[in-house]
Amino acid sequence: MSNDLIQVLQNLGRPQVLVLGDLILDRYIWGDAERVSQEAPVILLQADRSETRLGGAANVAQLLRGLEAGVSLAGVTGDDLDGRELRSELKALDVNCDAVLVDDTRPTTVKERFIGRAQHRHPHQMLRVDREQRTALDAQRSETLLQTVLPLIEKHQVVLISDYAKGVCTPEIVQQIITHARQVGVPVIVDPRPGEDYSLYHGATAVTPNRLETTRATGINVQSSEDAFAAGRQLCEELGLKNAFVTLDSDGIAVVQANGDAELLPTRRREVYDITGAGDMVLATIGVAMADGVSLADTARLANIAGGLEVEQIGVVPITRDQMLGDLLTGPRKTYQKVCDLDELAQHVSARRQLKQKIVLTNGCFDLLHVGHVHYLQQAADEGDCLIVAVNSDASIRRLEKAPDRPLFPQQERATMLAALDAVDYVLVFDEETPHALLDRLRPDLLVKGGTYRRDEIVGWELVESYGGEVKPLSVIPGVSTTQIVERLRGQTILKRPAVPKAHAPERKAG
Repeated sequence: MSNDLIQVLQNLGRPQVLVLGDLILDRYIWGDAERVSQEAPVILLQADRSETRLGGAANVAQLLRGLEAGVSLAGVTGDDLDGRELRSELKALDVNCDAVLVDDTRPTTVKERFIGRAQHRHPHQMLRVDREQRTALDAQRSETLLQTVLPLIEKHQVVLISDYAKGVCTPEIVQQIITHARQVGVPVIVDPRPGEDYSLYHGATAVTPNRLETTRATGINVQSSEDAFAAGRQLCEELGLKNAFVTLDSDGIAVVQANGDAELLPTRRREVYDITGAGDMVLATIGVAMADGVSLADTARLANIAGGLEVEQIGVVPITRDQMLGDLLTGPRKTYQKVCDLDELAQHVSARRQLKQKIVLTNGCFDLLHVGHVHYLQQAADEGDCLIVAVNSDASIRRLEKAPDRPLFPQQERATMLAALDAVDYVLVFDEETPHALLDRLRPDLLVKGGTYRRDEIVGWELVESYGGEVKPLSVIPGVSTTQIVERLRGQTILKRPAVPKAHAPERKAG
């Protein structure tokens, strides 16, 4: 997890994005696949629900709105009920549709999917019916579209071209838009159509083909990162691109620059429920990030997160910045990533507060980690959404204990052992004798302490309560303490091993 990436996401602007491409309306008909029809050897679908969703470039616009960008959309619909419904859905999202033209010579592109449930469960797509016209726009309508779109370019920070090969992204239209955008200094990012000829995208800033599309366009069988780098370099050279983002599904994104530099930005493994819309989500995220001047590497990292969250959904679902932030904060982390300094921790706490999470903090020496610590730290974690453990430094322990042989373990080892616990989200080493300074900086919602403390004996209680926080003592396992264990190890006393409470694992609140 990158603290820098969290900061990038929190500081991400809200650019104006112009989207050009094929507008599609997706319809879903759901029902129970009950039996074979008596009229023909086909499954009879007892429909009980229908749903309409935006597809193609219209979906890109929808996903951009989810990322809080301002959006203008350019494309064509038919003069029909489907076209009116599509435009109505877009306007409800506050998408500027001034450059969406109505063509009475072609139908609105509609993909209708029939999804049947066997025995009232296990839904499967049974049939897809497409209503579309793939022929290119005629010269008159192409000119009208260009006259509408070209003046809009300089009012936006980036242009996205979403080409589904339905007739809008003709070579003439695409090339004029790319040329004009370059003249006014606006980047153009293309999600290309499947095929071998990408020449119509020549001069664009970047393309975002997937593994299969890259293979078809370059003739390089993209199996490894090195294959992706070679293919990306070929695309940059042949098309005059500045960058190529080759998306490699579960392997992440290969970012290739015109100078030949290349880097693979891996993504973490996820449960994949539906890949629909993942490419559009990646395009939207890259567009917002590049428009805001985010570095190429961080742009790809953000796109990995957004695309990964998308495939965890059923159907196309707009991914929000808060969802991406939550994924960054609560996703799997290595032990060393949990140990941080105060500035980094304050940044994370601020981000978690943005998500309205409850912050819990506890502090102590934790010299010789034992079952009593584990028990109360799990209790502490169950009190909120995020548990911070503040650990006394070696020097502060010596001052407090007035014992030259303590701590038994140096601060870095103590911090690492605590960070290895699933219950612990962050570990901070502090050098002061009391936690007042870090409490004042972090302002946790709850300060807890394990042991035989009263509330007013917990150091820092008055500060926490002064800003409206809560202070709470937690339970303790009788007969278990670091001091007693050390005495037993030194042979000064022999203690009967206490009974350990039965382990419990209540659910944590969702992050």
